[in-house]
Amino acid sequence: MPNKNRLLVMLLAIVLVLPATLLAVPRPAASAPADSDVYTVQPGDSLWKISLKYQVGLSEIISANPQFANPDLIYPGDKVTVPLYTATKSVEEEVVRLVNVERAQNGLKPLTANWQLARVARYKSEDMRDKGYFSHTSPTYGSPFDMMKSFNISYSAAGENIAAGQTTAQAVMDSWMNSPGHRQNILSPNYSEIGVGYCTGGSYRYYWTQMFINP
Repeated sequence: MPNKNRLLVMLLAIVLVLPATLLAVPRPAASAPADSDVYTVQPGDSLWKISLKYQVGLSEIISANPQFANPDLIYPGDKVTVPLYTATKSVEEEVVRLVNVERAQNGLKPLTANWQLARVARYKSEDMRDKGYFSHTSPTYGSPFDMMKSFNISYSAAGENIAAGQTTAQAVMDSWMNSPGHRQNILSPNYSEIGVGYCTGGSYRYYWTQMFINP
C-alpha cells in the first residue's frame, strides 16, 4: 500500500461552452448505501422528481429499485427506495464548509454547494479507486471538463482538485491549502459553485475530488 498521500490539481481553466453532442458515458451502478428512505409515490410523481426532492441521482434510484421493470411507469402508492449516502455526504459537506472558511478569511464570497456537481465528483473519486489510477484524466470519462459535460453540468469556468490518502476532511483541506495550485482553485474568485466527492477503499483507502464551476 502506498505510504504517502497524493495530491493533484487541475489549474484554473476558463472554458467556453459550445454546442456539442454529449459524450456517451456509462453510468456506474451505485453501491448499496447503508442507509435509505422509503418514499410512497404521490399523484404526479416520477422517479426524476423524486431524485430532485432527495438530491440523489436518478440512476442511483433506478438501481435501488429493480422492481420497476419500466422506471418511467410508477403509480401512486408504489414504494420507492431512495439511497441517502448520509455518512458520505456528511464528510463532503464538511469539506465544503472548510473551503468557505478559507474563502471568508481571504475576503471571498462563499461557494454554493451543488449536489449534482458533488455527484459527478463522487463518481470521479470512485473511478480513481475502482480503476486504480490517480489523474485528472479518467480512462472512463476523459478530462474533468468532458466529464462535467457528459453529466449535463454547464459552466463558463471550471476546475478540479484531487487527493488520495488523507483520512479526514481537515487533513485533505490542509494538504490542498499547502499546495499553491490547489489553493488557487479553492480561493479563486472565478468560481461560484462547488461539488465534493469522497469515497473509501482501494490502494489509498481515501479518495477526494473537488470540482469548481461558474455557470
